[in-house]
Amino acid sequence: MADYPRAPAHVQVFIDALGPELTVKFLLEFGGARLYLASDPAGRSEVEALLGRKRLEALCALRPGETIRVPTARRWLAHVLVRVEGLSKNRIARTLHVSSSAVWKYLREPSDGSSGAVGAPKDTRQLKLF
Repeated sequence: MADYPRAPAHVQVFIDALGPELTVKFLLEFGGARLYLASDPAGRSEVEALLGRKRLEALCALRPGETIRVPTARRWLAHVLVRVEGLSKNRIARTLHVSSSAVWKYLREPSDGSSGAVGAPKDTRQLKLF
């Protein structure tokens, strides 16, 4: 299994229901869209065509009968696409529909959105202003 970067909490719920590989496909396809999570999926949706009935039921079990907005999770996806898929930064920019400088910024930050830069030691020489 590939070494997926740590996901932010709002993406982790999708990973728990779908697994990391299918979550990536799901977010790339439906990120930013509104999605109704039926309590009993009818089997005619684009989501089911991508996920399959079993995974769709697992997703719908999260918040049945509610409409959710699927996160875009661009920062996490950039880390996944470079680490797991091995894509170039320019290819990631085209896939996520962002500029290449945005991809560089995403990759300098932690994949889970926590504070601090990736791998950068904290400079203790700087005085706190507040």
